[in-house]
Amino acid sequence: MIVVSREIQIPESELEEAFVRSSGPGGQNVNKVATAVQLRFDVSRSPSLPDQVRSRLLRQAAARITDDGILIIEARRHRTRERNRQDARERLAKLIHRAATPPRPRKPTRPTAASRLKRLEDKRKRGERKRERRERG
Repeated sequence: MIVVSREIQIPESELEEAFVRSSGPGGQNVNKVATAVQLRFDVSRSPSLPDQVRSRLLRQAAARITDDGILIIEARRHRTRERNRQDARERLAKLIHRAATPPRPRKPTRPTAASRLKRLEDKRKRGERKRERRERG
C-alpha cells in the first residue's frame, strides 16, 4: 500500500508493475536482466482518489497518462529491480501528493502609487522622445 496522506492510500491491487530491460548502468547485467520498472496506475477508475484530486492529477500529469486514463511511470535510475520499484512508487506518491494540494487562490492586487507614477513618467518621456523626432524631420 502506498500512503500518500491520511485520506489517500493506494492499495497494491490498483498498481500494475512490469519489469523491462533497461539501458543505463548495469554493465554486462544490463543485457540479461530486466531491472527497469514500468508502473501503471489507473487514475480514471481508481476508487482511492477523491474526484478533485483525480481531476488535478489528470491535468498535471497529462503527458504520462494514456487515452484510457492510465498513468505510466518508468523507473530505470538504479541497477536493481527493488530500488527501481521503490523509486517508481515514490514518484507516484509525489505526483498524487502534489495533485492533492489545492492551488492557493489568487488575491487580486492593485498597482502601488509609485508604480503608477513611474508608468506615467515613462509614458511622458516616450511621447517626448517621439515628438522630438517629428520636429527635426
